[in-house]
Amino acid sequence: MKHLAAYLLLGLAGNTSPSADDVKGVLSSVGIDADDERLEKLLSELEGKDINELIAEGSTKLASVPTGGSGGGAAAGGAAAAAGGAAPAEEAKEEAKEEEKEESDEDMGFGLFD
Repeated sequence: MKHLAAYLLLGLAGNTSPSADDVKGVLSSVGIDADDERLEKLLSELEGKDINELIAEGSTKLASVPTGGSGGGAAAGGAAAAAGGAAPAEEAKEEAKEEEKEESDEDMGFGLFD
């Protein structure tokens, strides 16, 4: 991916046919060593092809990939859990209110109107 990213950056900068040395220069500027074998493979696969056409072709392929198929199941599961756990939540609220009343008198050690 780092080789492809450097290649695309060079393409955006106006270099329509980046060489291996160009890509290595971009990678070395940020402290990354280029893998010669992968770089040569990338350059051989992209040789003579237009970057913009490849991006457009890839975008159409990505549009056909299904995404987010399980979103509805999680919401239904959460609703079922909330319906089943409603009674214990109400009991916890009542206990919390009772504790708050008792703590208010205990904070100072006496009641306001004692």
